[in-house]
Amino acid sequence: MGLEYMFFDAALRDRFVKFAAGRGIASTTRPDTIAGFVVELPDGLAAERQEAVETEYESIMDEQMLRAEADAELVGRHAAGITVTLADGTTRSVRIPPPIARRLLEHFTPGEVHEIASAIAQGLENPVDGPLCRKPSE
Repeated sequence: MGLEYMFFDAALRDRFVKFAAGRGIASTTRPDTIAGFVVELPDGLAAERQEAVETEYESIMDEQMLRAEADAELVGRHAAGITVTLADGTTRSVRIPPPIARRLLEHFTPGEVHEIASAIAQGLENPVDGPLCRKPSE
């Protein structure tokens, strides 16, 4: 499983794929189950390459947000989603309120949001009985 990036605009998706390819990073794309597109990049990129990817994605997300806010039809929908990886490795898209999504993405990278949401989902799938402060083997 690689790092997944969400796009609602095909031109912005293509720009991101071209950016990654220009740095020798392979990607795959697929339609999202709710709307838009998902671009997946491999895990384990060197730190400088990962930083460049995150910087470009943030720039594209700013542009995507401006385009969405200018589109009366999209503004009327008010939907946001994140991709979550379950304990068995499958991924799901989860709808969250747009104000929460905006706050998350102001403070965390998309990869970090994915990690946080996946940890929560996996915790729900495998709940801990008793106090959280005990060692997992107890």
